[in-house]
Amino acid sequence: MGAAPPASSVDDLAPIRPAIAVACLLLFFALAALHTWPLASAPGTLSRNDNGDAVLHEWIMAWVAHQVVSDPWHLFDANIFFPEPNTLAFSDHLFAQSMLGAPLRWAGASPVLVHNLVLIAGLALSGWTACLVIYRWTGRWSAGLLSGCLMAFNAFTLTRLPQIQDLHLEFFAPALLALDRLLRWPRLRHGLLLALWYVLQSLTGTYLMVFTAIALISAVLARPRDWIGAKFRPLAPPLMLAVVVSTIALLPFILPYYRAREAVGLGRSLEETRRYSAEFTDYLVAPGTLYFEWMGWGRTFWAGDALFPGVVGLLLAILAVSALLRSDARVRMLTAIGVVAFALSFGPSFPLYKWLYYGFPLLQGIRGAVRFGEIVLAAIALLAGFGLVRLLRHLPRRAALGTAVVIVAAVNLEALRAPMFYSPYRGIPPVYDALTEIDPTTVVVWFPFYNSAAFHQNAPFMLAATRTFNPMLNGYSGFKPASYYEHVERLTPFPDRASIDYLRQLGVGIVMVDSRNMRGANLTRLDEFPELRLWKTDGNLRIYCLSPFVCV
Repeated sequence: MGAAPPASSVDDLAPIRPAIAVACLLLFFALAALHTWPLASAPGTLSRNDNGDAVLHEWIMAWVAHQVVSDPWHLFDANIFFPEPNTLAFSDHLFAQSMLGAPLRWAGASPVLVHNLVLIAGLALSGWTACLVIYRWTGRWSAGLLSGCLMAFNAFTLTRLPQIQDLHLEFFAPALLALDRLLRWPRLRHGLLLALWYVLQSLTGTYLMVFTAIALISAVLARPRDWIGAKFRPLAPPLMLAVVVSTIALLPFILPYYRAREAVGLGRSLEETRRYSAEFTDYLVAPGTLYFEWMGWGRTFWAGDALFPGVVGLLLAILAVSALLRSDARVRMLTAIGVVAFALSFGPSFPLYKWLYYGFPLLQGIRGAVRFGEIVLAAIALLAGFGLVRLLRHLPRRAALGTAVVIVAAVNLEALRAPMFYSPYRGIPPVYDALTEIDPTTVVVWFPFYNSAAFHQNAPFMLAATRTFNPMLNGYSGFKPASYYEHVERLTPFPDRASIDYLRQLGVGIVMVDSRNMRGANLTRLDEFPELRLWKTDGNLRIYCLSPFVCV
């Protein structure tokens, strides 16, 4: 392990000039603004808050930024679904995104502004890191730019803006680069780098933790010449170091999901996964304006999931595989990742999925197997860079430059969907400032208390709760605990004697009533119960103190 690496293992990585890297980063931020336009023009007042998931993720990022400095040991004991513990584990924790936006949140920026800026940054950084990795592997900036554009701006990412966890793939390509270096040149520092990038990618969400682990395992299996026989002995220590470090670093983020599984049955059945798995037609849906609006391509198959990689990217990836599969270990690695992810995206319809489901416990937390399609598109994006290099080698220098410019422009045109739809965000109503006057541990409840059919309508309450993060009975997430169903059953008749007694039994001190969505008869009946004392109102929201709690 002390010998110098052969030229073919590490010295073939192209050096990066910082000035060019910075210029590429700025370019990807500009492209991210273009593809999500007009979001960048007013990130504090535009939103996708018409979608409950977008509001959920705004709340998650605000909660993590709040809790990591106030009580990090109870990070997962979020303020929703009182009195359940570990409620952050009912969805992705979004720790990396939350930390990226935390300085803005600590400075007083709204959850919506922070979410939107981190969204744009996720697309830009995902493209940028893919660009740098492909440049290091090929020595061509044009190839890097192509792969970066395909990685960041594609059918999947640009149709899932409310799902910010799917827009942060910036550590995936660096993890593959680290694995490649480890396989070619087994060193402890390369094992640590692999652990670093894998942990960072895992901290963007549990889905990408699982997907990246499977991608890395597939990559290793696709390169047996790098670890079979005598080569395994020097590789084993740094590889084991990467596994151990990753496990230790991620354990605090995995255990809450395990505890939630044991306590409230958190998990996904095979039948549930089947409902959220890919159909082959998803890979034919091209949502870009060029295809979807002008040509009508993909409308027939559109069912909410879009995974078409684009004509240009797909052809260049095919060129790379056909020309380099046997001779280039990196191409074999990327091909294996794409094939495995493609098969797993079909969920239980793929015969081996069931065996992996029981043999790889982390897969039991995956409901949307269709999201493996993101890894398929990532593999195609990286392969396309190799394909472009192969193509340009057969062209004169001037023609190669022009061709590269046209191809990079073409993949962006294929993906372009802007201008996007956004709904206006007018901020949290000032009446919620009243909660700053009470103990932050006081339990609150919002009415109407929505049932399962209208579960997503709890999300706006959670956004308002970011003002003080008081524990609340309401909640919206990827999972509903049994206690929520009991709350619905007991609180649907509110206001009546039984429901008010139930609230007092739970220790609720503040009752919020959204008068715009409450039935008129129920609003009138609120005055019949002296335990409810109107404390604050702005004409729409009524804030009641529930005795024996006393509002000052």
